[in-house]
This record gives sequence, structure tokens and C-alpha cells, in this order.
Amino acid sequence: MNFQTPLARARGLGSARQGSHDWWQQRVTAVALVPLSLWLAIHLSKLPSTTYVEVLQWMSLPWNTILLLSFIFLSLYHAMLGLQVVIEDYVHNDWMKIIGMLGVRLVTAFLALSTAFSVLRIVFVESHG
Repeated sequence: MNFQTPLARARGLGSARQGSHDWWQQRVTAVALVPLSLWLAIHLSKLPSTTYVEVLQWMSLPWNTILLLSFIFLSLYHAMLGLQVVIEDYVHNDWMKIIGMLGVRLVTAFLALSTAFSVLRIVFVESHG
């Protein structure tokens, strides 16, 4: 027998006990993406007047590599959290919800790995060879 009031049961983190954690993670990634997006937009706006070799040199600078990878990972993680909320809210069939959540996680993991590989290959192979 449960002696909690309905309000006491509704407070907290919800049935999964993770709702507020994901909410905060999405807000933190959104805030972190603001300066990273501005940094990237400023540098991408200079691309039409640069050569291929200059772009390789720019990507080879350690801070640029770190910031670019940070932008990619945070963007993908932020998108994964957003898609997770959409699936949780609008998919009502349990097995479709599980497949959707698994699919979103697998696709974002694949995209994170493939873009990290691409950036690191450009930085370490293309710019030195």
C-alpha cells in the first residue's frame, strides 16, 4: 500500500528517474553550442577566400581541432537528446519506442565516430602528407 499523495508521487524525476538529468544535459549542451557555433561560423565565413592548404593548416592547429571535435560531439549529443524527447513524447507503442531510441543512439554514435575519424584523418594524414 502506498501512502504518498499524488503530488508526492509526481515530484522528482518521473517514472524513469532520469527526466530532469536529460533536461539539464540538453540545456548545458545548448549553452555550450552557442560560442562554438559562433566560432565555427566566423571561421567558415572565411572559407571562400582560403586555399585548400590553408584550410588544412587551420584544421591542424590543436585548438581548432579540439573546438571542431567539441562542436561535432556536442551537436550530435544535443540532437540525440532532442530526438529522444520527441520519441518519448510522440511514440506510444513500447516496442517502436525502444527501436526508435536504439536507432537514434546507434546513428548518432556512428556519426560521431565517422566525423571524428574524418577530422583526425585530415589533421594527421592529409596535412602532413
